[in-house]
Amino acid sequence: MIESAHPQLSIARQCALLGLARSSWYYQPTATDPRTQELLERLDAQYTRTPFYGVRRMTAQLRRDGYPVNPKRVRRLPRLLGLEAIYPKPQSSTPAPGHRLYPYLLRGVAITHVDQVWSSDITYIRLAHGWVYLVAVLDWYSRYVLAWEVSNTLDSAFCLTALERALAHAQPAIFNTDQGCQFTSAAFTGRLLDAAVRISMDGRGRALDNVFVERLWRTVKYEEVYLKSYESGVVAVQSLAAYFHFYNEERLHQALGYRTPAAVYRDTRPAGTATG
Repeated sequence: MIESAHPQLSIARQCALLGLARSSWYYQPTATDPRTQELLERLDAQYTRTPFYGVRRMTAQLRRDGYPVNPKRVRRLPRLLGLEAIYPKPQSSTPAPGHRLYPYLLRGVAITHVDQVWSSDITYIRLAHGWVYLVAVLDWYSRYVLAWEVSNTLDSAFCLTALERALAHAQPAIFNTDQGCQFTSAAFTGRLLDAAVRISMDGRGRALDNVFVERLWRTVKYEEVYLKSYESGVVAVQSLAAYFHFYNEERLHQALGYRTPAAVYRDTRPAGTATG
């Protein structure tokens, strides 16, 4: 991108063309002391491996790894990373105040075709001196990432943007999320209801109700994020764009019979259906 004034393209227009939230362009990495940053990175890595760990087991694991943390800090830091589902508790994945919660619809349901179930979730992406947040919309059957967005805040706007991009591809029968305020907001649930999509939400403290997105985060973290040190939000977006293209179009999945998500998603959709 061009930092100085451009005679034809404003910063807002350049961001739109790149699919980058303008807030990410202006983002300045959040300053943290090196010890806290190290602990955040270690907590993120442990969560990626064991999202089912509660506060006690996570505290014990971190202490075993040489971090003298107490349970109070282990409760606080996941909220900073947007990892509320890291442990079961009364306020896990806090919904938007006054907004409706929906039941989990997928227990025991066989996933047999594309666009049957989509799901979405948010994860933390570390930068060299801070962090940003990543949201993705995933088709359960094909593992195809229909849309993704990066933001420096945990508001609902970037989640809604990702949803709109996904709905430009097609429309699912069921859309599953956790109970976070981004997904229980009136704007997000209202958009799904307007599209006649059934809404499903994970049980509190049940990270594995959204198991396919949890597996996606593990793949993204170990094959992309942990191998690099993004200097800025812009660099993170550019690198993630290249990775998600590889993930969808080139990466062979054993669970898909060594086919790519894009091949499964496109080849098994009804003839004549647009793919966006």
